[in-house]
Amino acid sequence: MASKNKSKTINACPCGGVNYSECCGPLHQGLARASTAEQLMRSRYSAYALGLEGYVNQTWHSSTRPESLNLELERTQGKWIGLKVMDHHEQCDQGEVEFVARYKPLQGPATRLHERSRFAREAGQWWYVDGTLFDT
Repeated sequence: MASKNKSKTINACPCGGVNYSECCGPLHQGLARASTAEQLMRSRYSAYALGLEGYVNQTWHSSTRPESLNLELERTQGKWIGLKVMDHHEQCDQGEVEFVARYKPLQGPATRLHERSRFAREAGQWWYVDGTLFDT
């Protein structure tokens, strides 16, 4: 008797993970917390790519969180197409992640956002604090 293989659809995570449901999905759904600054940064990139404004706001430190975002407008003008983590380190309750994110507007060439983000851990939870942009 021949075995039947049911093919599974694996939806790649925008951050580069193989499977969204095992990568950033649980964080976005509130089923898990980021265990490192890099994991939080990757989940925030995925949230930008997917237009999950609530998650971006919820993971932004209250001392630097903007009053509002408009990710839906950003998504109508183009899309995030790739992420590369250049460097990351943590010491005690502080972390930094340097990354390059690529964005493709509907018209024109793709652009790069090169940033060194700062993170803080409070009561066991990582928060995005701010970032420094590099010239590209």
